[in-house]
Amino acid sequence: MKFLQIAKRITLFMLVNLLVMVTIGTIVSLLFRGQLARMGGYQSLFIFCFIWGMGGAFISLQLSRWMAKMMMGVQVVDPDTSDPEARRLVETVHRLARTAGLSVMPEVGIYDSPEINAFATGPSRSRALVAVSSGLLTHMRQYDVEGVLGHEMAHIANGDMVTMTLIQGVINAFAMFLARILAFALSRGSSRDNRGGNFLMEWVLINVFQIIFMILGMIVVNWFSRWREFRADAGGARFAGRDHMLSALKTLKAIHEGGADIAGTQQPAYQALKISGKSGGFGALFASHPPLDDRIARLERPSID
Repeated sequence: MKFLQIAKRITLFMLVNLLVMVTIGTIVSLLFRGQLARMGGYQSLFIFCFIWGMGGAFISLQLSRWMAKMMMGVQVVDPDTSDPEARRLVETVHRLARTAGLSVMPEVGIYDSPEINAFATGPSRSRALVAVSSGLLTHMRQYDVEGVLGHEMAHIANGDMVTMTLIQGVINAFAMFLARILAFALSRGSSRDNRGGNFLMEWVLINVFQIIFMILGMIVVNWFSRWREFRADAGGARFAGRDHMLSALKTLKAIHEGGADIAGTQQPAYQALKISGKSGGFGALFASHPPLDDRIARLERPSID
């Protein structure tokens, strides 16, 4: 499951959200079909979908830290570890967390992967996880690692996961609502004598349309994600230092342009557009991160916000 190994904060959240929403959609169709049919008008149906859609997003948020550990094999580092490299990582994260004004230190984890990557996730500022790949610790200088960690700390301090959850909840609500409207309309022509077949077709159509609308909704979610990445870069510059943040981005850019890490293996994080999004084309709409050139240029401006 190479995709799961390279998934980052937003990608992992959206994947979990999609699975949760398909499950919720199935439960709603099976248990509440009669109630939905009796609802008077689109307004009641949308309120129903809004409640379930927001609920699905917040369930995904609550599961995010646990899912990251399970799906990516993140090993949480004991703050009292005797391993000098792991201890330095924990101390760096905690120092940046205090600089960011966090009262509760996030969990710190390492996952085994040659990619140069890091992410932050968790349901709240007080229940956050910062994880880095073994490849990042092996191939990046401590100077650059601090910039990367400052960026991830800014995501936590800015409450980005909660913000993205609210946006995803709205997308969920519209996806559930529009999927049911279309499914009801297309299945209405079925014979009343074939109620079992009609229900089955309606259930299939609802789930197909819901998945399609949620994939399209990723365009909106990823647009907000790219905007939040610029803010996290600015936060990383405040917490770790502008030079550290710029150095980290330029190091990533150098690796990206080289197409391989020091060991000569292709970087999957770049292949999946999780660190550096495309600057144009249809694929750029689904990139969760802006192009590195844009991020560096934004950070090099005299004033960042």
